[in-house]
Amino acid sequence: MSTTDRPASESGPEIDAENDPGTGRETGRDAIVRAARRAFTLRPYAEVTMRGIAADAGVSPSLIVKRFGSKEALFNTVADFRPAADALFAASAPALGRHLVLTMVRLRDRLRGDPLLRVVFSLGNEDERTLLRERFREQVTDRLAALLTGPDPQLRAELIAGQLLGLGATLSLHRPDGAGGRTPPDRLADLYAPGLQRLIDGH
Repeated sequence: MSTTDRPASESGPEIDAENDPGTGRETGRDAIVRAARRAFTLRPYAEVTMRGIAADAGVSPSLIVKRFGSKEALFNTVADFRPAADALFAASAPALGRHLVLTMVRLRDRLRGDPLLRVVFSLGNEDERTLLRERFREQVTDRLAALLTGPDPQLRAELIAGQLLGLGATLSLHRPDGAGGRTPPDRLADLYAPGLQRLIDGH
C-alpha cells in the first residue's frame, strides 16, 4: 500500500438519502469517512473492503468510488488529522486550553466518534500504524509545538496531545452513560482546561 496523499474525488453532485445540507443530518461523505475510520481502526488494511464500508455507512459501493476513487485514497483520508487540527487550534494561546476541550467534545458529537484516538487503537499492520503515528506527529503535535512560545515547546505539545487523547479515551471508555457524557461541555472545560492551559502557557 502506498502512503502517498491523494485528493478525494469530488466529481458529480450525487445526493444520497443522508446528504442534505442545512438539515443537520449527516452527509453521505461524513457517513463514509466515519465508517472507514471505524473499519481501518478495527481491522488491518488488507481485510477492509469497500463493500463493507458501504454497508456500514448505508451507501452504495459505487458512491464511495465516485467520491474517493479507491480504498487507498479513502485510507489516506482517514489518516489525515489536519481537519481536526484546524478546528482544535483555531484559538489564540490565552484561550486555547478551553477551546481544545470544547472543540474535542463538539467534534466527537459531530463525527459520532473521537477525531484523534485512531492513532492509538488502530489494529492495522506495523506500516499502517507507523503512518498514522507519523501523520499525527506532523499534523497535530509538531503543528501545536510551532504555535507555542517559551521553553520546551515540543515537550509541552506532546503532553497536551496526550491529555487530549486521554480525554477522548475517558469519554469513550465510559459511554454511553458515564458522568462525562452527561456533563455539559462547559463544565468539562472548567475542570479539564486549566491543566491544558498551564502547558500552553509554559509556566
